[in-house]
Amino acid sequence: MTRVWRWNRPVTVREVLEDLRGDRAIAYTTVMTVMDNLHQKGWLRRRQEGRAYRYEAVSTRAAYSAALMNEAWASSDNAAAALVEFFSRMTPEQLDALRDALRVVQLDEVRVQAPEKAPGNAPGEGR
Repeated sequence: MTRVWRWNRPVTVREVLEDLRGDRAIAYTTVMTVMDNLHQKGWLRRRQEGRAYRYEAVSTRAAYSAALMNEAWASSDNAAAALVEFFSRMTPEQLDALRDALRVVQLDEVRVQAPEKAPGNAPGEGR
């Protein structure tokens, strides 16, 4: 998935294979099997191009990471304790990113809960 996300475009098994071979020896069939498994699980979509398939990520890396975190949290028998443990292992930079994300979520909630009032819709106006 990392290779597919990095390129951010549809890729072939051969392209991923050649990129991976820069790091280690790996067989074409291994890469093909992994990519097919990811397709079957819904993480990659593919379209046929000639005799080969081009694969692309169904979701972003951020969405994938969020799904993994949610899955781990949901499987915990004590969600609060799991969160405390998770947060206690964060770096200062990660904690800053968490604070920023919470501010964004809180702003979105405020917008949903208190939409701007249209003129004439204030209590006591009109009628």
